[in-house]
Amino acid sequence: MRRALAVLAGKTTGALSRATGRGGGTTFPGDVARAIDRGVLRKLAADLTGGAVLVTGTNGKTTTSRLVAALLEGLPARVVANRSGANLIYGATAAAVARAGLDGRLRADWAVFEIDEATLPVAVEEIQPRAVLVGNLFRDQLDRYGELELLAQTIQRALALLPERSHAVLNADDPRVGEIGLSLRRPPIWYGLDDPAISLPELPHAADARTCPRCGSSLRFRHVYVGHDGAYECPQGDFARPALDLAGGDIRLDGLDRLEVTAADTRLNVPLGGLYNVYNVVGAFAVGGALGLQPEYMAERLRSAAAAFGRQERFERDGRRFTMMLAKNPTGFNEILRESERAEGRHFLIGLNDRIADGRDVSWIWDVDFEPLAGRAAVVVPTGRRAHDLAVRLKYAGVDAAAPPEPALDVAIDRLIESTPAGADGFVLCTYTAMLELRALLVRRGWLRPYWAT
Repeated sequence: MRRALAVLAGKTTGALSRATGRGGGTTFPGDVARAIDRGVLRKLAADLTGGAVLVTGTNGKTTTSRLVAALLEGLPARVVANRSGANLIYGATAAAVARAGLDGRLRADWAVFEIDEATLPVAVEEIQPRAVLVGNLFRDQLDRYGELELLAQTIQRALALLPERSHAVLNADDPRVGEIGLSLRRPPIWYGLDDPAISLPELPHAADARTCPRCGSSLRFRHVYVGHDGAYECPQGDFARPALDLAGGDIRLDGLDRLEVTAADTRLNVPLGGLYNVYNVVGAFAVGGALGLQPEYMAERLRSAAAAFGRQERFERDGRRFTMMLAKNPTGFNEILRESERAEGRHFLIGLNDRIADGRDVSWIWDVDFEPLAGRAAVVVPTGRRAHDLAVRLKYAGVDAAAPPEPALDVAIDRLIESTPAGADGFVLCTYTAMLELRALLVRRGWLRPYWAT
């Protein structure tokens, strides 16, 4: 009775939130349901006939979760997921409540939840997943999370709670994730990239995990792919990248439109762009393999994969095409700027906010490599709550194309559109809440669908 009442209250809250335009009902229904029945998510998860997959890590959670959900939906199977990116325990609860019947039962075969790194221990305890994927650990929201070592300990504690039959699927290319996996009772499934042709010659200056977690020596990187992810070893022999169970190789990147990668002798052709998305694709493929899905089936499903909202999401206006991308930390920003350079991008809006979900401390923008925009960009429009801080950073990067800062998002997007020639592409790079606010503006203008409907 308590569970049914919690589900009813949560569903009612979600419906009212959407009907009144106060939100998408992606988090608050979970708060309400849990206030009535603290164990509601645990009970709903027990109704799953297949099980659950949790995806965590600093970057790529939303996209990887969507890819895993697409793999399972094609079985066919009924999949519940927090597609909006509400990744605290309340968001996972709200997603489950929304799919439950009025009798309080969850009618689904699988759940795929992206989970905030700090929330992972409680999520594992309540959901008891079949698989947990840990993608990467980059410096992000230091005022909330602390240093990477603290996050690594939190994730390690969560993985220690996994049931015996569950799989830990870990990105071996990330030294801090590698450290986590080597401490587990059961060997994890290791995935990573193996294509020296697309690697960087050295670590970027903003790389975070540089030292051996056992002896403190500087790690030696043979190949660097994204941030500090790559092939590494301790010169003292104390630590090295684990042997890959699944390697992504022979990588081909077609701007922001498509990527190709070979994994398990299977060619994956996916309509997503960027080297960072190769990690997301290979990680989802590794999870599918752990759950028993066939490689050929997964390749076919991934061929029509769609980008998550705000992550390489596109809209057109007045003969101009714009790509919106989430950039919320130095590694994410640097990789997106790198991909925009491959796409010959010259027209940019960059939104910087400092709300709680972004992190109040924005000093990390000084570790973003804006310098390549100097001499290449035709216009850069700084916007958001910290538009003036961003304008100062761009000035020191020598970006003469930077327009005067415009904190108002509606004025800023119009300025970008006006500055982008007909037939050209524009790029919209935003931190998390700036992306949500700008996207809501575009929804009100009728240019995009609400994120809970994507």
